[in-house]
Amino acid sequence: MRLLKKLLLVQLLFICYLSNAQISKGDLSSLPIDSITNCHVRYYYYPNIEAYFDNLELVYHYKVKGQWEKAENLPTNYGGYSLFNKVRVDITDFDGDEPYQLLKIHKKMYPYNSKGRFSNPTTSNK
Repeated sequence: MRLLKKLLLVQLLFICYLSNAQISKGDLSSLPIDSITNCHVRYYYYPNIEAYFDNLELVYHYKVKGQWEKAENLPTNYGGYSLFNKVRVDITDFDGDEPYQLLKIHKKMYPYNSKGRFSNPTTSNK
């Protein structure tokens, strides 16, 4: 019985935490700030799937059959890819609506690495 009470308490605290952690779309003040450059981070770039996440609109930009699309979630053909387990790059030098215009540059600056390690200080394992 004591274990059940503790479990319910932990679950209640977790639900309260999630309800307070809401981020509003389109609010520039809600954008994270890069600790190295001290700039707002609108986009994260994921080199191993060549996709972007927009922190302002809370959508992903990714390619499907050669065309760029955006959605709140990655499509199922990315099968089991964990965004929390791989490298992401903070893009601090672009804040337009089409980050994929810089894909060629980002591919050269942050090449895919299956081990998830980069020597570049602007990348992070978050």
